[in-house]
Amino acid sequence: MNYVGFDWASRAHDVTVLDEAGGVLDRWAFPHSETGWVTTLDRLARHGSAAEVPVIIERTCGLIVDRLLAAGHPVVPVHPTAFYAARPRWGASGAKSDPGDSYKLADYLRTDGHRLRRLTPTDPGLHELQALVRLRDDQVRARTAATNQLTAILDNYWPGPKQLFMSLASQIALAFLTDYPTPTSAAHLGEARMAAFCRRHAYRGGKSPAELLSRLRAAPVAPVGLPPATLAAMVTAQVTVLKTLQTVISDVERLIAVRVVAHPRSNLFENLPGVGMINLAQLLAEVGPILDRVDSAEQAATECGAAPVTRSSGQTRGVYFRWAANARARKAITSFAHNARMQDDWAAALYADARARGKRNPHATRIVARAWLRVIWACWTSGQRYNPDRHHSSRFLHRCHPAGAQARSRWSPPPEERS
Repeated sequence: MNYVGFDWASRAHDVTVLDEAGGVLDRWAFPHSETGWVTTLDRLARHGSAAEVPVIIERTCGLIVDRLLAAGHPVVPVHPTAFYAARPRWGASGAKSDPGDSYKLADYLRTDGHRLRRLTPTDPGLHELQALVRLRDDQVRARTAATNQLTAILDNYWPGPKQLFMSLASQIALAFLTDYPTPTSAAHLGEARMAAFCRRHAYRGGKSPAELLSRLRAAPVAPVGLPPATLAAMVTAQVTVLKTLQTVISDVERLIAVRVVAHPRSNLFENLPGVGMINLAQLLAEVGPILDRVDSAEQAATECGAAPVTRSSGQTRGVYFRWAANARARKAITSFAHNARMQDDWAAALYADARARGKRNPHATRIVARAWLRVIWACWTSGQRYNPDRHHSSRFLHRCHPAGAQARSRWSPPPEERS
């Protein structure tokens, strides 16, 4: 077997091929272009069939990884931190170059490849859903940033509108700032106009027009203001950005809903307590590929960051937060765990027990997430949709007949989670 080290970059890549003894069979660099890729894949084919020529690379996804997987090569991802820790074996000078890194990667695969997992091609439906979910996440972060920028402008020059509505990113808040972007434009706003505005935009906040006006007038006045035209331009610009982002997010969410309904495995999780369309999409897109490649629910919990890491040396022992995990999958499963504990007595009891043992909210939520991952793993591997009645009856059998409960139910989680 030959081993390939692939040091990637944005414009060009370096490749080294080693034999079983660590001898260099081939080495080259190529530009990130279609011609470069065709040439490289043909050159790799000279060293054996693709299935017998594994490639190691410091990334887990993207066009580079997809291209190698599509060609049939086993792709072995290695975390840059793990590879950095192994560098002293090739010398203590700290010298670094792209060709040298490709050689070291190939040698690392040759000596330690049996410890590293292989990537598998993602299900096309999950791949598409993953791209949409991540696009929505990016747009939500952009909306948060734009909201913070608008908040900063209002804090400095007109704090009043911040006191009126629950969120500045809400439709009614953006509508108010569109109509009244400055203190001057709102100077003659009375109860009648405020009432008409609330009716026009279906206000459901429970505050009377008089109370809303009182909040608006009670806000402090900026001692150093801007000309009304300048402030109006600044506020209008941020409002336009937020409205655009809201429209984009809504369009992406509708597309996500269509893709979720069409995916054959979405029915497995649609009965989970507290799961909504977006969270269901996140579970499928981020947790689903992990469930496809791991061998157990505990391994899934590890990759999703729902299991802690233990460090023990001599008389010192500690259990710590797991940083080396898929952050997007952790967010998906913990968001579900938070929602589930609001709707399911079993999840609520797990959370309450963890809190009673002194765990903080994020830790307690991860404990609930780890327990739910056992249920989700069982549904995913068995192809059976989550059945709340069976879940609850299985837990009843576990309490009454602990010895036979595991044989009766494949997805009965333990009565409590202690880690």
